[in-house]
Amino acid sequence: MKLEKHSNVDGLQWKCRRKKHRGKTTKKSVRSLSLFQRSKLSLFSWMKYIYRFSQGLQLRQIDMLQDGVAGSSRTLSKISLKLRKVCKSAIKRRERRGKQRLGGPNEFVMLDESNFYHKRKYGRGRFGPTWRRRKWVFGMLGIRGKRRRPILRLVKQRSRRHLIPLVTKYVRQGTTVITDMWRAYTHCNRRKWLCPFLCEPQPVICEPRHRSPHPKH
Repeated sequence: MKLEKHSNVDGLQWKCRRKKHRGKTTKKSVRSLSLFQRSKLSLFSWMKYIYRFSQGLQLRQIDMLQDGVAGSSRTLSKISLKLRKVCKSAIKRRERRGKQRLGGPNEFVMLDESNFYHKRKYGRGRFGPTWRRRKWVFGMLGIRGKRRRPILRLVKQRSRRHLIPLVTKYVRQGTTVITDMWRAYTHCNRRKWLCPFLCEPQPVICEPRHRSPHPKH
């Protein structure tokens, strides 16, 4: 199968002349069996949107409409939905293969948890029972040189019962772990798969039990 020029929107198409086609020439679009298969948007516009999406840039629809990425907000919503599905499936495949793991001999892991909830201010904002919802986000950050690999998970509480299973699942055995001395981690040093480096939440490094990188990364 070879690429050849064509007068379609993409300017190219696949062409195959193998004998198994019984002497007939088979042609396929370059979008066949891809993310862009049923899209009428140009590949250049797709690339512009994917670049902004991957770099974490502002994705305000009014800005992208002015830049000519798409012709309507409905098209932008469809593109965003497709990319999110692709990202979700890629993360699930990576997790099934066991590659979504942090730590190791040359990498240490920082653990922290944060509470997110909506609060009305100056009498404005959401009103009703929904604004009282609170979510704990448990973060694990693998640090190796200049490389940073984060894993974030939603948890109901920051208790040992909710946090330790996630650490066991995503952090390799024997990894040096940096925490903020939260009581859920107090028994981590009893586990063979963890070698914790505990420090107090202070602006400067605390007294470590052994030489280790600075926790404020």
